[in-house]
Amino acid sequence: MAKENSSIEKSLKFFIVLSRAYRAMNDQVSKHIQSYGLNLTEFAVLELLYHKGDQPLQQIGGKILLASGSITYVIDKLEQKGLLVRKACPKDRRVTYAAITEKGRKWIEEIFPSHQEMIDSIVNILTEDEKETAINLLKKVGYHAKEK
Repeated sequence: MAKENSSIEKSLKFFIVLSRAYRAMNDQVSKHIQSYGLNLTEFAVLELLYHKGDQPLQQIGGKILLASGSITYVIDKLEQKGLLVRKACPKDRRVTYAAITEKGRKWIEEIFPSHQEMIDSIVNILTEDEKETAINLLKKVGYHAKEK
């Protein structure tokens, strides 16, 4: 019984430490992105379009882990800023794509290097081996959680 309680306590501590670490990192990344006039969700959409090309609006939420109801609002804001446009699918009129504009592309190309450096400045407290171990362990937990 004591061993079982110890395991449960360690699992809870793992969850709390992981949540706090994620929140601390996310807060820093969010502040950095906000200094460029966008929020983290807007940045995530632009970064997705920049790296993966045009995306159906219906699929963006799943790819950046955002509720589908919020996507329309985010897309509207990015479109108003001239960073993306909506494009009708030529093969299926029910599908609309989001496409990054030249202005959006230039914006991402300007900010992305400092974004990468900022994340590295947080994570570089770990050695390369520690990063690899952490990646593998977090994947293992993530995949297991999805199976539950």
